[in-house]
Amino acid sequence: MKFFINLIRLTSIFFFLSLFLNAQQKEKKIIKILQAGSSSQNELKFPGANVLSKMGNIRVHLFHEGALVKSDVSYFYPKKNFFTAKGNIVFTQGDSLKMTCDYIEYDGEKKIAFASGNVFLERPDMTLNTDSLKLDRMKSKAYYETGGIIRDEQTKLTSRTGVYFIKEKKYRFMERVNLYDPEYSMQSEKLDYFTELNKAFFEGKTKIIGEDYTVLCERGNYNTKIQKGSFQKNAIIFYNNKEIEGDSLFFEKEKNYASATNNVKITDSLNKSIINGHFGEIFKLKDSAIITKRAVSVNIMENDSLYIHADTLIALGEEKKRRIKAFYDVRIFKSDIRGKSDSLIYNEENGVIKLFKKPFSAKQIRSFTKSQKNKKNPILWFGQNQMSGDTIFLISNVLTRKLDSLKIKGNVMVIEKDSLSNDGFNQIKGGILNGVFSESKLRDIEIKKNIDVIYYMYSEENNELIGINKTTCSNLLMKLSENEIKDISFYVQPIGKVYPDKDLPKNERKLEGFIWRNDEKPQTINDLFSQEDLDIKLPKIYGIKE
Repeated sequence: MKFFINLIRLTSIFFFLSLFLNAQQKEKKIIKILQAGSSSQNELKFPGANVLSKMGNIRVHLFHEGALVKSDVSYFYPKKNFFTAKGNIVFTQGDSLKMTCDYIEYDGEKKIAFASGNVFLERPDMTLNTDSLKLDRMKSKAYYETGGIIRDEQTKLTSRTGVYFIKEKKYRFMERVNLYDPEYSMQSEKLDYFTELNKAFFEGKTKIIGEDYTVLCERGNYNTKIQKGSFQKNAIIFYNNKEIEGDSLFFEKEKNYASATNNVKITDSLNKSIINGHFGEIFKLKDSAIITKRAVSVNIMENDSLYIHADTLIALGEEKKRRIKAFYDVRIFKSDIRGKSDSLIYNEENGVIKLFKKPFSAKQIRSFTKSQKNKKNPILWFGQNQMSGDTIFLISNVLTRKLDSLKIKGNVMVIEKDSLSNDGFNQIKGGILNGVFSESKLRDIEIKKNIDVIYYMYSEENNELIGINKTTCSNLLMKLSENEIKDISFYVQPIGKVYPDKDLPKNERKLEGFIWRNDEKPQTINDLFSQEDLDIKLPKIYGIKE
């Protein structure tokens, strides 16, 4: 009996040896049997198969072109170059890939493995858990369709289907993609993830939620390690109590920075304002935003919209203390107010809008006429009334956000086109102007210091011209109705005379520094933009229609 057992073992050894030698003589792609505890055949149940089984500590080891499969039981079909295996499967490929599962099928001709049952794939930089996995060694990729979980040092990603490109160390996830990290989470419809780069590229509706930001988009990329990325197609970032929209957005967590390019819109819901343009930057630590390229700010004021345009707009400051700074070619538009200046500051904490100009150079001071200097002054239009000066202040009530008062300092000039004459203008020149609003309309105006007036006077009965009033004084009160001058009262040593129309020469009908600037007045919102603004060529962004 003992001899018979030894004979069986010897026969088994020679059998394995012959298989090994035959495998060596054939092409390299033939599956090799490295070891097995026992071998048998059962043509009835497993025709053409060698049934390889574990015996003691000796498990079944099958090898094929760098891949080693260990199991408790394997059914090897030499003619088909194919096997199935079960029981504590361990699949390894070099030092870089290891997979365990309950069951595996392997085709040596196509170099395709199908694993199922508690599939766990492990690489130095990540792991994958799924119910079933197909591994295509020829194409160097693995994919699942039954749901999977990917983990690396700090992130976890789940999806319905996924493909792992082994050489590129890249994953492609589709359907219900969810990525979790201690500092953020991500949801997407399709996501490519490069493990070595820690970078994700996504398509379809995507949402990223960080500690203090949220990103929505339909295409983009994101560095999952440093929370830095760019986003396109219906992209929006909710950041620092602001909503940032644009054709292309950029975000960097470490620098507390975000930017937007093309069709930019920044909405500040707390301060009830919107800023549009074609390029914008957000600096969280400074609580500021800079907008250029056809920049315009829309601010809610007394249930109306106040539009402010400039080459550059800067919004800075926390809630209720925000300021908007506008530089170069500033134009403002409201249903009942229009304006223009070189620069503007809107302080929402005290409700003051300040319009001012660049200081004159020494050459301009010497060479400019009074009219040329006045043309550079900030200006407001109330209906047909034109008001200008060195500096203009529009003050609103911070609680009701209604206009409260108007103040103009230095070289005050008020001009109104006379409605009954062809070329007549009512004019007031002075040093300081103080105006009061009532029910959102400018009603009462006081002007002080070195006042000169030219005013066309008509009879109340038939609107016939009585004469042209020319007066100087130190104080003046003016009443307006529907943005037209209705009454003027002179105080403090007024000196004046009413001239019949025929007795006042044409060259004496305009005050020094007179300039009618009606051609600069924005008639519509589109007039806020210069031709240079309209001619801006926007950079091409991939996938965004022009």
